[in-house]
Amino acid sequence: MIPVQGVENLTIAVLGLGRSGKATAAALAAGGANVVAWDDGADTREAAQAEGMTVLDLTRDEAWHGVSGLITSPGIPHLYPHPHPVIAKAYMLGVPVDNDIGLFFRSYATSDFGEFDRIPKVIAVTGSNGKSTTTALIYHILRECGRPSQMGGNIGTGVLSLEPAQDGEVVVLELSSYQTDLARALTPDVAVFTNLSPDHLDRHGGTGGYFAAKRRLFAEGGPDRAVIGVDEPEGLYLAGQLATAPSDDRVIRVSAGQKLDHAAWSVFARKGFLAEYRKGRQIASIDLREIDGLPGAHNHQNACAAYAACRAVGLAPRDIEAAFHSFRGLPHRSQLVAEIGGVRYVNDSKATNIDAAAKALQAFRHVRWIAGGLGKEGGIAAVAPYLEHVKKAYLIGHSARDFALEIGQTPYEISGTMDEAVAHASAEAEPGDTVLLAPAAASFDQYPNFEKRGEHFTALVRDLQMESARRDSGK
Repeated sequence: MIPVQGVENLTIAVLGLGRSGKATAAALAAGGANVVAWDDGADTREAAQAEGMTVLDLTRDEAWHGVSGLITSPGIPHLYPHPHPVIAKAYMLGVPVDNDIGLFFRSYATSDFGEFDRIPKVIAVTGSNGKSTTTALIYHILRECGRPSQMGGNIGTGVLSLEPAQDGEVVVLELSSYQTDLARALTPDVAVFTNLSPDHLDRHGGTGGYFAAKRRLFAEGGPDRAVIGVDEPEGLYLAGQLATAPSDDRVIRVSAGQKLDHAAWSVFARKGFLAEYRKGRQIASIDLREIDGLPGAHNHQNACAAYAACRAVGLAPRDIEAAFHSFRGLPHRSQLVAEIGGVRYVNDSKATNIDAAAKALQAFRHVRWIAGGLGKEGGIAAVAPYLEHVKKAYLIGHSARDFALEIGQTPYEISGTMDEAVAHASAEAEPGDTVLLAPAAASFDQYPNFEKRGEHFTALVRDLQMESARRDSGK
């Protein structure tokens, strides 16, 4: 646990008592704060009281007497579509509102840093797609290279549940727009922006607000190094805003397709090869084509971003390359579940929006595409240019029929459920095909989250694998 600094003898309110809220309350208490808390769920409040927490109804004015700050969980709206009533009351009363990310950045550095041989560093990763894989890949590389490291934030451990810093450590954080939007302190040593595609627009009042939330990671104090994906206009703009001159190598530009040999420092992938350039000279090259854990152009972008971040903290190119080969990827993100009879089964349940699904479709040929769920605003018409590799679509969930109207001449069936989609796709698949789950939709019509959807797909594929093994053993 990282005790929160600067809160001794202050009364701090915590809104939301899920995993993040409880960890925040414990870290505040460890820092000497008097913690009061509220959650909208009666059962959650009762459980918190049973654990010894002080629960006050923060919707009432009298509960705010002496409160110096409010810490809210990231899933609770603080502006759009409208602030939670408790947050709105804090605004009215002039009580500062923060989240656990802000508390982490003001509490991670301690007086012990002066005794370390190497000052600990923080790498923070944000963006629309690929940030979890990029974060996990950076963490994997650091560990493979022998650097002490921790991973947390929107992936893995909550930031305040991490261990206090040790000599030479690198903490790698995945940060969502919900987290960067509200944090009052954002001071990573290296900040990574992967890409931007429309998402969570209701929470940010549109694409501009969504980008502004991401951009805060680079504006609130500013990182020593910025790794910026420049394949979208927003990334180009951000890189331009951060650089003070064409020769400014504090900005490392990243691309999955463009040759960036003119930049002061760049890392890009073309035709399956990663290249690093500094001041017009090539420094390193890595063949990404045979790295099983990083298939497709979208993962090559992730590889470039992770490579750049690790170079920014002093790792050598060949050490990074060796670590790439032992990376196995993350569940539900271009995860190769099995190969059965020459047919590959890939779980990309995390592809919940059009951009992520399009990138998944581009990574494979001869695709039998399982898609659908709770469709997002705008439908999936924008995915049409990427359907050339799709032999047939198997549509599931609430938006299956809507999706069918938007995929042009692509053969399809309304499977309805994951069970039917996997059964029909596997029955029709031929050697060389890939059965790909890339839903381009949220999961909430049939599953509590994308993880459960991916786990269901994986379980069905495992059943097929066992059935195939039984058949083979009976021959």
